[in-house]
Amino acid sequence: MAKSPPKATLKKLSISLAIILLILYVLIRAFVPSIIDQKFNKVINPAPYKISNEAKELYQSLDFISDLHSDVLLWDRDINQKHSYGHEDIPRMLDANMALQAFTIVNKVPKGLNMDKNSADSDSITLLYTVQGRPLSSWLDLTQRVVVQSDSLHKFAQDSDGKLRVIKFKKDLESYLLERQSNQKITAGFVGIEGAQALAGKIENLDVVYEAGVRMIGLTHFFDNEVGGSAHGVEKGGLTDFGRKLIKKMEKKNVFVDLSHASPKLIDEVLAITTKPILISHTGVKGTCNNVRNLSDEHLKRIAKTGGVIGIAVFKQAICGTTAADMAKAIKYTVELIGAEHVALGSDFDGAVASIFDVTGLPQVVDELLKLDISEADIRLIMGENVKRVLLENLPEG
Repeated sequence: MAKSPPKATLKKLSISLAIILLILYVLIRAFVPSIIDQKFNKVINPAPYKISNEAKELYQSLDFISDLHSDVLLWDRDINQKHSYGHEDIPRMLDANMALQAFTIVNKVPKGLNMDKNSADSDSITLLYTVQGRPLSSWLDLTQRVVVQSDSLHKFAQDSDGKLRVIKFKKDLESYLLERQSNQKITAGFVGIEGAQALAGKIENLDVVYEAGVRMIGLTHFFDNEVGGSAHGVEKGGLTDFGRKLIKKMEKKNVFVDLSHASPKLIDEVLAITTKPILISHTGVKGTCNNVRNLSDEHLKRIAKTGGVIGIAVFKQAICGTTAADMAKAIKYTVELIGAEHVALGSDFDGAVASIFDVTGLPQVVDELLKLDISEADIRLIMGENVKRVLLENLPEG
């Protein structure tokens, strides 16, 4: 009978294996996250961008440029540093004179993602969080994923040398706007969630994410959840009892309802009970790009009646094109249907999509809107004033 290895030998082997695994993890942690980031967040038309003198002059005169959707917090990227990849960071936001960005938190994405039918049975974010070295508490807990990403935004603000503000309350926005009158080399953001599955079906978790700074919640993402049906889900159903309770509490706390990715039935049932303005943080419209992801004319009109705002996105699946002209076409269609006071930018920057430009390409939108005879006054509304107005009227007092 063969002798078993001595205990001392087994111990040495175990230690050696542990050291090898640790070194391997450190190497993965050092290189893999940025490789993944660069793979998923490409720019179709990279800078520099050619802008007409008229558009450049108008763009530089805009007091408030804002965007309703960026997933940049999902990635292992220091947004205080300028990057040669991805769609935005604080230096590029300042270069673009961006006044306010909604930083939206992705918390669960099914494997084999598609636009038509996804179940909630799998999740690709767990491995991403592991590779990124996120806190253990967030590897499997969706609510903690929200807390962790929101905390990262606050940490970026602390480390930004005063260049980034986090907006939670109306008074924060008012103070920031006053300061920005004399200093445009600052920017700001507020926190949203992409998919209310982050609440794990527990109404009390709304208080948890609210305390973390969340002021907008997209009810669904790419699959049906405890709130209701996704446009990309299996059942694509309407609002659940939990969903009704959640909306009631969100309105009480002045947290915006975002209906991006919602199924048509869910949109109908939310609009039947809502009493506050609805936000669509990132979308296209069926009138220029008819697919399951985009909004119908009827829904656009009904959302506008709530006093809401629709953010037009910057990726091919939303606008059926790859240029700023394609985005402008969707904007013009929406303006003519429901009025410029209900239209905004909703890029989906760094949302694991190939963006038609990075944040410094926003002047192209002004250029293309001018070509379509959109007035200067309406361009100011679209580029940010609408978002400013809705936030000032509806953020919690604090």
